[in-house]
Amino acid sequence: MSRELAIAVMIAVAVLMLLAMLFAWRRRLRRDSGLTAPLGVPEHAEVARRDEVLYVSTTRHDQPLERLAVSPLTYRARGELATTDRGIALCLDGSPTVFLASSRLVQVDRATVTIDRVVERGGLIRVAWNADDDTVVDSYLRLTTGDPDTLISELQRLVTPSHDSAAPDTGATR
Repeated sequence: MSRELAIAVMIAVAVLMLLAMLFAWRRRLRRDSGLTAPLGVPEHAEVARRDEVLYVSTTRHDQPLERLAVSPLTYRARGELATTDRGIALCLDGSPTVFLASSRLVQVDRATVTIDRVVERGGLIRVAWNADDDTVVDSYLRLTTGDPDTLISELQRLVTPSHDSAAPDTGATR
């Protein structure tokens, strides 16, 4: 086989792989098109705390390696997490503000792994929330400044007691 033919085969294989990745991502976007995060912060919500975060991903509940393309939480981004008296607001660069009301929150704890990211033990904050009546999802954040324990304590206070006691034990450790 000549050198030119070998290069052509390698380029063809690379193009096929890229096309397969593109079609798989488009299929995932179509599959998850019914899931959306609630937008906009309610009036008179008092901000108690602001933290810079890296939004990592949203996955199926208790399945940290099964990414969901929940609009507008489809892609990784830097942003700010605002803790309010009514829930949490996630203001990500280039996206509208997502507001997770206390009534939607199911559980807040620590995690170590999610799709495309493995960190030190307990280095991620996992927020489990209701995307709709039947679907609980997990969104993963990485705090860039401040103490994660304090933030997690404040977020756990927002979880309604009925959700917190009904939430299954995921084995996540602190």
